[in-house]
Amino acid sequence: MSGVNWLAVAPLLVLSGGAVLLMLVVSVRRSTEVACVTTTLIMAAALLSCLWARTAIPEIVTPLLLADGYALFFCALFIGCGLVTAIIAREYLLLRAGENEEFFLLLLLSTLGAATLAYANHFASLLLGMELLSVSLYALIGYPDKLLRPLEAAIKYLVLSAAASATFLFGFALLYAAVGVLDYPAMGAALAAADNPVLLAAAALIIAGLGYKLSAVPFHMWTPDVYEGAPAPIAGFLAAVSKGAIFAALLRWWMAAGLYELPGLLTVIGIVAGASMLVGNLLALLQDNIKRVLAYSSIAHMGYLLIVLVACGMVPDPSLAMEAAAYYLVAYTLTNLAAFTLLGLLSRASGTDELDTVADLDGLFWRQPGLSLLFTVALLSLAGIPLTAGFIGKFYLFSAGVAGELWGLLALLVIGSGLGLFYYLRLVYRMTLKAEPQTQPPSTPGWSARLTCYGLVLAMLYFGIVPAPLMEILRTIL
Repeated sequence: MSGVNWLAVAPLLVLSGGAVLLMLVVSVRRSTEVACVTTTLIMAAALLSCLWARTAIPEIVTPLLLADGYALFFCALFIGCGLVTAIIAREYLLLRAGENEEFFLLLLLSTLGAATLAYANHFASLLLGMELLSVSLYALIGYPDKLLRPLEAAIKYLVLSAAASATFLFGFALLYAAVGVLDYPAMGAALAAADNPVLLAAAALIIAGLGYKLSAVPFHMWTPDVYEGAPAPIAGFLAAVSKGAIFAALLRWWMAAGLYELPGLLTVIGIVAGASMLVGNLLALLQDNIKRVLAYSSIAHMGYLLIVLVACGMVPDPSLAMEAAAYYLVAYTLTNLAAFTLLGLLSRASGTDELDTVADLDGLFWRQPGLSLLFTVALLSLAGIPLTAGFIGKFYLFSAGVAGELWGLLALLVIGSGLGLFYYLRLVYRMTLKAEPQTQPPSTPGWSARLTCYGLVLAMLYFGIVPAPLMEILRTIL
């Protein structure tokens, strides 16, 4: 590798070296505060290295990694989300006794996996990034380990994720047997010339593996249980970064290999998208647990995103669909991270570990008006209300669907958005109700957590009111 190669993957090197540094720091000083500060500095350095790496792109770094504007943009997005999670996790772990330094090491490694997926240009790097992301999450979901519900969620995620990875890997093996290549561009040419029935089995296995990682219907069964049991900061990281990184990698593969030119694959993805929108929104209406509501809504949002993959094959120029997918992915990531972050802070401000049921929200507007207002903005963005990033994201998706004449999927998008508006506003309504006086003493979140939440909400409003700068960036990198 040349010096330019090393510079192009600087964010990955900073995160990798930072993980080693954090292990050394923890071995010398067992302190949650020190581990948090070290992790925050490493994440900030990795973000700055993305600017440094811009001078060396585009660059192919071995056949496995492609360093370009797309990779650096999503790498910066996922590292930024990891930084937010580290700051919020400090507030969360203050309520937990014991030594929690490993939490930040696992978070750093999981962020490294997400960043690797942004760079992936080969099935080997795709699988390595996906497993590095997932294996770290197994332990993160289980925090704190003395409670049964997080452990149950971690075990479910471990077993089902391992099964999905095995299915995914078997699909790769069949695909390699059929076309003989594993890098994305060469695969596109090989698929166009191939006529092998093994490809059908490979496609089914790969779609099943990716469907699990994205929690698309009918591979969504794990999502509500894992979200409910996971700590609020990790549930937000799982919803935003884990799914976002998998979809970013899928989108690159979809375009580089020309998969949007295969009609049969478009039909299957369209069915999965429609089912995800319908099932996710309908089941969210029936939930009384806040995290389960957000979990089922995330299933619906994945269905919205999958519309773009179908639209890529139905329009003369897929650049609009690509831009719509990237914008919606940014809005989805920021909004979900903000929603779960604020849910965790509201729980702490209410003097409890977790706000569990919808009834626990009663009266929060009167007890915690500031945090409740921010949480409301996040919910409205998820619903796609104007002046939020969620609205612009859905408008982009709708435009791509209209260009591809996907009227059935667009009808489900409209119906799903209407259902989503109902259960999001239901949460807002419960916060405005009068409730019994708080029995436990509240705990005021620290200034760092509050500033982080303000930043996330301001970003959602900025991208919803002034979307042009982000649109220009996306047009440049796509």
